[in-house]
Amino acid sequence: MNNLSHNNSVPRGKVIAIDGPAGSGKSTTAKIVAERLGFTYLDTGAMYRALTYYALENKINPADEKKLAEIAEQLPLEFRRNDGGDFIYINGQDISSEIRTPEVTKNVSEVSAHLLVRQAMVAKQKEFAKDGSIVAEGRDTTTVVFPDADLKIYMDASVKERARRRLLDLSNMGIESNLSEQEQDINRRDEYDSGRQHSPLTKAEDAVVIDTTNLTIEEQVDRIVELFQASR
Repeated sequence: MNNLSHNNSVPRGKVIAIDGPAGSGKSTTAKIVAERLGFTYLDTGAMYRALTYYALENKINPADEKKLAEIAEQLPLEFRRNDGGDFIYINGQDISSEIRTPEVTKNVSEVSAHLLVRQAMVAKQKEFAKDGSIVAEGRDTTTVVFPDADLKIYMDASVKERARRRLLDLSNMGIESNLSEQEQDINRRDEYDSGRQHSPLTKAEDAVVIDTTNLTIEEQVDRIVELFQASR
């Protein structure tokens, strides 16, 4: 179990940073890479989703940057690994499923675009690499959070494939949708994430690009592990 606390420590362990748009395969791949290498898995996107979920539950406007930043600094977030799975908690409550709902997905881009929110979250994220090695994934892990990462990866896939994956995830959660709706949502999130003023989604110049459209999860994992081992 890792407690997230506000600290801007310089990373000391090995860091593999993975960026990419929604549905590119970052989360699943990063989890397995971390397992294989014995690293800690850090889902930065889940942190912003947790904050968004908390804000919605407490009737806080996603546009209220100051209030959201105050909450981000104090929110007691925990990542726990139980029975082979990774879970996120607020105040001891497992919210791993709640943060993946369409309502949270709809609002998380706005919440995560605020400068003060990102500053608070980045400070928390840097804490993870203080005492150990991590695999971190998100939108700005290679460019802002860990610009000196030992290995930087940018994962991508076609919009149609990413929408198909998101539709499957929702179906497994019992949430109805359709491919067209998910393609529209993917395009909307891409435009927002890439065009936001603070920490937009961009590819670091020294990041290795992996197109996952036609790759299996195992192939993605093998590729990243091979790249990391070659870089040591």
